[in-house]
Amino acid sequence: MARLGVNIDHVATVRQARRGVEPDPVHAAVLAELAGADGITIHLREDRRHIQDRDLRLIRETIKVPLNLEMGATDEIIGIALDVKPEMVTLVPEKREELTTEGGLDVKANRKKVASAVKRLKAGGIFVSLFIDPDKDQVKESKKVGADAVEIHTGSYADATTKEESLREYKKIFDACKIAHKSGLIVNAGHGLNYRNVIPIAAIPEIHELNIGHSIIARAVLVGLERAVREMKELCS
Repeated sequence: MARLGVNIDHVATVRQARRGVEPDPVHAAVLAELAGADGITIHLREDRRHIQDRDLRLIRETIKVPLNLEMGATDEIIGIALDVKPEMVTLVPEKREELTTEGGLDVKANRKKVASAVKRLKAGGIFVSLFIDPDKDQVKESKKVGADAVEIHTGSYADATTKEESLREYKKIFDACKIAHKSGLIVNAGHGLNYRNVIPIAAIPEIHELNIGHSIIARAVLVGLERAVREMKELCS
């Protein structure tokens, strides 16, 4: 059974649309935890388009489940992570113009920068994961730079429009999970997963945790956050 990490970034997205105070992602984190989330994920971006520094610090102090901080490998954000000390940091690629994270981190092309970030974070006692595409070379590079875990990017699988394409992308994820697990990395997965496509991914035995956000928050608008989290939790099991 895969653990469920609930990404609450889009609660903050709604709040920032009016630059107001509601809905509060801190409240969302607590409700998600009460509904059975095994962890909370937030992405502190350089441009602070949704999650703010205040959210990170209050969520860190409030929730009892592990906090996974997604972040780019920049000096500013690394410094914040070392101060706040979430249980896990997931390093992701980040572009200011993107709507959401587009593709995995190219560890091979950015080996020196990624290795330096991993070393600093681990020295601060933080468990480090790298968000990568389902590619065996990226898995191997992740191990070489000292990561504790990888999060396999499932976006291409989620975006597939035909059964053949879906099966092809699933096979890439399946194989990457096997290679990562065999190399001693903890295996997580996420991006684009929803209530219709999550079961085959959750069934991959090597996957430790699924990080899911947009589909849960979208469903929560209609049925409430606690119900939306419970329903996804059931599918993950």
